[in-house]
Formats: sequence, C-alpha cells, structure tokens
Amino acid sequence: MQDRHIGDVRVTRIEEISGPGFPAKDFFPEFEPETFKSHEHWMAPGYYQPESGRLIRSIHSWLIRTGKHTILVDACSGNHKNRPGMPGFHMLDTKYLDRLREAGVAPEEVDFVMCTHLHVDHVGWNTRLENGKWVPTFPNARYVMSRVDHDHWAKVAKTSGSPEYEVNTYNDSVLPIVEAKMAEFVAGGEHAMCGCLKLKPAPGHTPGQIRIDLESKGKRAMFPGDALHSPLQVPVWRWNSRFCDDRDLAAKTRGALLADCAEQGALLMPAHFGSPHAAYIKAKGDRFELDWDHDNARGR
Repeated sequence: MQDRHIGDVRVTRIEEISGPGFPAKDFFPEFEPETFKSHEHWMAPGYYQPESGRLIRSIHSWLIRTGKHTILVDACSGNHKNRPGMPGFHMLDTKYLDRLREAGVAPEEVDFVMCTHLHVDHVGWNTRLENGKWVPTFPNARYVMSRVDHDHWAKVAKTSGSPEYEVNTYNDSVLPIVEAKMAEFVAGGEHAMCGCLKLKPAPGHTPGQIRIDLESKGKRAMFPGDALHSPLQVPVWRWNSRFCDDRDLAAKTRGALLADCAEQGALLMPAHFGSPHAAYIKAKGDRFELDWDHDNARGR
C-alpha cells in the first residue's frame, strides 16, 4: 500500500493490474518517432518497455479518507467481465478487493465511488457477480458520475453496431447502479463535496469526463481521470491517446489541467502512471515538466 497525505486527508493507491500495455506507436495518434525517442532515456524501464515497444500501464484506484468520508476514485476493470476484443480487461480474476481490505477498508465502508468517466477500466468494480447477477460492489455508497457521460454511454449501449465491450461495460457496470438508484449525477460547472473536494468538467477524452480536485490544510492534489495516461503526456502534452473522443478538446483540457497543477502546487494523481504514480508539475512557458514526488519528501 502506498499512502500519501494531502493536509489531513489520507490517499492510498489500490492497484488492480500493472505491466506492459499498448504499443506506444499505436497508442498516440500524434506519435512522432523522433520526439518519442528523445524521451526514451527517462521513460524506460518504468513507463516504457523498449524491447516490446509497449507503454507500461498501471490500473488503480485512489482511496481517499477524510476522517468523515471514505471515497474511491475510479473502480478499475472488475472481475469476470466479458470484454470481447479487449484481452487486457477480459474475464479478469484479480485480488483488487483483497488489496482494498489490506488498506483497511471493506466494500461496505465506502461512502462514495467517484467515476471520473465511464470507460471500461474505470467502472468495472462498480459491480460484482453474485448468483449470476451484477450487483453493486459497494452497497452503501453513492456512485457519482457525469450526466453527460452517462447519457452518452447509455446511447452507445443501445446503438446497433457499437463495440460489444462498450455495450457490456455500460450494461454490467453502470446500468445496475442506475437501476439500484445509487447513482448521483452531476452536470455543468463545479460541484463541491465532502468539505474538501471539487468536481470540475474535464471533457475531451470522453464527452463528460470530470476531474476531482482535493484541498486540505492548504495542500492540494488533482485526480484527472484519463486527461492523460502516460507521463510522456506532460512534456508532450498535445499528444492524445487513441481513446480520446475529441482530440482537440482533450488536448485543451490536458493543458489547462497541467497549468492548474503547476500554479497551485497540486500533486497530480493519475489513474495509469507507473511508479511513483504521482508527480508535481512545473510550467516553463507553454511547456510542462514532471517533478516526481518521492514519499512527500518536499512536505507538501
């Protein structure tokens, strides 16, 4: 378990899976071999595997404990889920819930599940299979999600010809939450929650993606969902992922997020960075640099 403290708030990373993922040249639509080559020296081996050409990915949740509320940011991929065409997420059998319990939290103790967006690797543990039925994994939680994102993926699930894994993701990991009346929808501008969180629109990767800003005792952190997947997208922030819905908007959102992190001294805590999984950001003109966090050594 990896704990960080943001003021009075404890944040713990709960890992589902990690290791080589997509080939870099296929993951970034704007991929330029020379640009990528210039960054290989610091990306390998923690964030890039040269022998395979694949990016190193981590799929994890962030567990936030405020003293009053227990909050899970994103729910990874889930077990036993049928994901045709997506072998990295298909019929997984991980120890995710065991790791959550090892961190000191049982599923029944989670008060809120924050869905930054509704992609396959962010909502899977919303539900678990029980007696052949998908039921909420966190039975006492409110599942907070974007109204825009929900309506988009609900439409995709009903549209003929949609990828089967996207249809299944909505039907087995989102719809059961809605039908159980455990979903709490947000739309529009900022929303304050739990005395220390602000939800802000971060569209582009998906139509309704949200980011979550944390502030406690003057210290800050940001949970950006998939506004960026790889540390490379800090210095090369105009590069998108292959899964970004609106690439121009995604890049604009990413640039604004990184500028906010740099200006506010906030710790960036993405959903897919390899170890050390979080970083501070420095701005230099219209460029950004990573300033890796080492166990809060800087005392922020």
